[in-house]
Amino acid sequence: MSKFKAIALLSFALFATSNCSFWNRSMQEVMNDPFNTANTPSPEYVNRHVEMAPLQMPRNIIVCRSKQCAPVNLAMSKEYIYNSLAQLMQNNNNQKALICAADTGTRNCYSNFISLPIVVGITPAYMFIDSVKVSDVHLSKGARSVKLMLNYNVTYNGQTPDCSPDKTLLFVKNTDNIVMEDEGYQCKMTTIGTTTVKTLFLIDYIDMDYGFIGGYYSIGLSGPAYGGGSGYMIMRLAKKALPLKENLPVAPNKKQPTQVEIDAANHLAHPASTTPTPKNTNGVQIFPINRKK
Repeated sequence: MSKFKAIALLSFALFATSNCSFWNRSMQEVMNDPFNTANTPSPEYVNRHVEMAPLQMPRNIIVCRSKQCAPVNLAMSKEYIYNSLAQLMQNNNNQKALICAADTGTRNCYSNFISLPIVVGITPAYMFIDSVKVSDVHLSKGARSVKLMLNYNVTYNGQTPDCSPDKTLLFVKNTDNIVMEDEGYQCKMTTIGTTTVKTLFLIDYIDMDYGFIGGYYSIGLSGPAYGGGSGYMIMRLAKKALPLKENLPVAPNKKQPTQVEIDAANHLAHPASTTPTPKNTNGVQIFPINRKK
């Protein structure tokens, strides 16, 4: 009996070391049928879908205002870009922004979400993000950065995990670098442990008239669920950057005082003078007559 156990254990070890996909299966599957690998994801699938594409750097940053678009480095300063983004984010505080995958040339959305190939445990899946809520906006004094609190709407394979708020920093380094980067937020995608999701967003398009922000993104996951990807996306904010009101309130026109009122005011200001100063009226000089009491 002991020899049979030794042979069984040796065969088990040889099979496990010779077949790497053996370790990608759950313990329940191994106990039920240790030699069945039909439902095991192949290493080629995992490697192909988990590998992240390189993040592309923007060539030119375009800003649109008053229905006109122009490169930032030709007509705008980094201070103007920061002030515009700060105003845009403040206007959208406690608002939900839609996220879509877009074409880099036309900036037209071709999908109402962005998708990332991931692996949850040992199960291949796709993670989707279709919106984000701006929960808080804080301006840093003396710095060209905006601190944001974002809540991404994350789903995968029809499930919605519990995710913590994302602390994000939006900063304008110069007219060639406008970046949104977070510290990484936690999502509960498996029963054991939490997954960290980290996002990097390089902005190359800002539309102040319609509240659009576009750029290249890179999102990576680490933990029980891992993977990620990169691409180009558009963030459609609920409100635009509201300009100063065109019809400003005008001070009401004051009634012009009459000459009698002016003389009375002068008399009160100089009570010692009983004789008013002669004045010209239509070219005729008038001399007042002093009456005896």
